Amino acid sequence: MSINVTKSYLPPLEQYVTYLQGIWERGHLTNAGPLVLELEQRLKDYLGVKHAFYVNNGTIALQIALKALNLQGEVLTTPFSYVATTSSLVWEGCVPVFVDIHPETLCIDPAKLEAAITSRTTAIMATHVYGNPCDVEAIAAIAERHNLRVIYDAAHAFGVEYNNQSVLNYGDISTLSFHATKLFHTVEGGAIITNDDALAHRISYMRNFGHNGPEAFWGVGVNGKSSEFHAAMGLCVLPEVDKLIRRRREISERYDALLAGTAVRNPQLQPGTTRFTYSYYPTLMPSEAVLIKVRDALNAEGIMPRRYFYPSLNLLEYTGQQAAPVSEDASVRSLCLPLYYGLADEDVDRIGRIIIAAL
Repeated sequence: MSINVTKSYLPPLEQYVTYLQGIWERGHLTNAGPLVLELEQRLKDYLGVKHAFYVNNGTIALQIALKALNLQGEVLTTPFSYVATTSSLVWEGCVPVFVDIHPETLCIDPAKLEAAITSRTTAIMATHVYGNPCDVEAIAAIAERHNLRVIYDAAHAFGVEYNNQSVLNYGDISTLSFHATKLFHTVEGGAIITNDDALAHRISYMRNFGHNGPEAFWGVGVNGKSSEFHAAMGLCVLPEVDKLIRRRREISERYDALLAGTAVRNPQLQPGTTRFTYSYYPTLMPSEAVLIKVRDALNAEGIMPRRYFYPSLNLLEYTGQQAAPVSEDASVRSLCLPLYYGLADEDVDRIGRIIIAAL
């Protein structure tokens, strides 16, 4: 059996079936059902945030965030992330302006932000890469000086804390992905987080076609709703998250020990991070040639790591081919190793041996 870079956690089937029985009894399948409302409240409690809006995927979360802030013009963003970070900007008519990343944390480099600001700049959209927090305090100071809005793509940062509070509390809006590959998932899904009451009101109607009751509308909206079936999965998975994090930490520390003293290194955790949740196990290989050699050696044994994130997003055809040399270098050397709850210690050890032999 092959070992993929991740494997979705599935709760005991009988737990999920219990929720399904309730759905059948109520006949309420979607449109702000009781399970969706319960999940939103539980997410707010677990994450320690004021407003959490459960939506049908993490990309629509980004798109609604952009619309809720009425963003146009140029948005400073990272070239080192999943493509949705960039494509959501382009899709919504904004112009992504890439600011290169910090060579150690791989998050957007605040020291390079101000040089990229123009009269057309309206916001900063940064990613907590691999769940590693951005330098949120430096970004906040720059945004305040230049009257810019801040969105964080926090797809990888579920449960992460910075300075003993949720990293989701920073910026105007943070977005989450609950895709099946994530630490916490609802099969498909996402969330929009904000502490701003006015923004929360706008988001609440924007994700539901603009409805204000059945016969009136606050304004334009889209279909960002999710179903009771997806919420049921989330209600099954959420109580297990701390257990999942503990096991992922054990596996990550095992990789650390196995690869210590080799040419393989890891991104540096942002100082001030008080809780990390091990969404990925990212490595930086010495060169792309070494990465390909390691990947091919693992593939030959049925082990499938993933090049998160490749290519550097500034090289996409529709983004204008802006230069970002640090991101371009990291993208050709970055390889995420398998990391998931059910990964056995002996498989971790085997992965380590194969890597060491291929270096």
